[in-house]
Amino acid sequence: MGKKITIADVAREANVSVSTVSNLLNGRNGRMRVSTKERILEAINTLGYTPNQAARQLKTGHTPIIGLIVPSVANPFYGIFARHVESAALKLGFQVLLGNSDRSPEREYQYAEELWGYGVRGLIFGSSLFQVSHLDNLISRGLHVVAFERATEFEDGTQIDSVGIDNNLAARLATKHLLSLGHKRIGFLSGPIKTVSRLDRLAGYQSAMRDAGIASDPKLVWDIAPLGNSYGDSDAVDLGRQGAQELLSQPDPPTAIFAINDMIAFGAYAGANDMGLIVPDDLSVVGVDDITLTEIVQPALTTIRQPIEKIATVAVERLVARLTETTSEAQGHQIFPPQLIVRSSTIRVPAQNDN
Repeated sequence: MGKKITIADVAREANVSVSTVSNLLNGRNGRMRVSTKERILEAINTLGYTPNQAARQLKTGHTPIIGLIVPSVANPFYGIFARHVESAALKLGFQVLLGNSDRSPEREYQYAEELWGYGVRGLIFGSSLFQVSHLDNLISRGLHVVAFERATEFEDGTQIDSVGIDNNLAARLATKHLLSLGHKRIGFLSGPIKTVSRLDRLAGYQSAMRDAGIASDPKLVWDIAPLGNSYGDSDAVDLGRQGAQELLSQPDPPTAIFAINDMIAFGAYAGANDMGLIVPDDLSVVGVDDITLTEIVQPALTTIRQPIEKIATVAVERLVARLTETTSEAQGHQIFPPQLIVRSSTIRVPAQNDN
């Protein structure tokens, strides 16, 4: 049996102090030079060092694990987000436990309560619900929360931080792109607008239409709940398919659709195809997220890119800073800029529909 690698061995290999290695392992690295972090991580990998998690738990009073609760990894976007969260957490010496909540407050609380019982004191939530009051009991006991896809609200309390893109701007970018191509009948395709992010995207879409001097038409907004799922996260493609068919069956159908995420946009492709229409010749489509599949489908999807790796990294860093007591003040909502990625699913409106 070989010699057990210690934190002192890592420090010698990286040519830093033991306390510097300890600071990195415990997330106290906000002011550490990037080159120092890289040397320590390289030393850890070279030596095969594994932190003594049991000892760390006794010292810090919490398990070096964070929880990640997302609506459903049936949407690949949340799988990508989870992967980046895990990568960022591992670099700071934390493991990640993942749960799918279907945006149910009851299920979120059950996950949080169970993880609390195992010593987990930090959670990242991606449900974008209007309220997090179902977590108040745990937050008052010391649970630290970072919310994704919703801004921090005053009533959330001092233990809540949040990260995400400017969803209003994302929708305005998408809608203005379609307007610039001559589209005036633009549909808004969504699951039930019962989350902060969806409400912000609807507001951005309406704002862009209003700025273009186009009167709001409620018949162009489709936000119906599918059976068996109150938000549509697990069957987004079916949701988009149904919504596109209903929008396109109207007497004066849209020539373009803005879908609130890429999976619903793919469903819009299917719905148009079912009706004998071709994207983009007969219908332009824009999504949000820029998941990998957007470049693979035909035609490649025009979408709004979220800098998901950056968002995940900041979410983890904020949470670990709380857990390691390197910050005690709420840092509010950090907004990341969305980016319009133009591909092949949007073209200028056909002349016969340019009215």
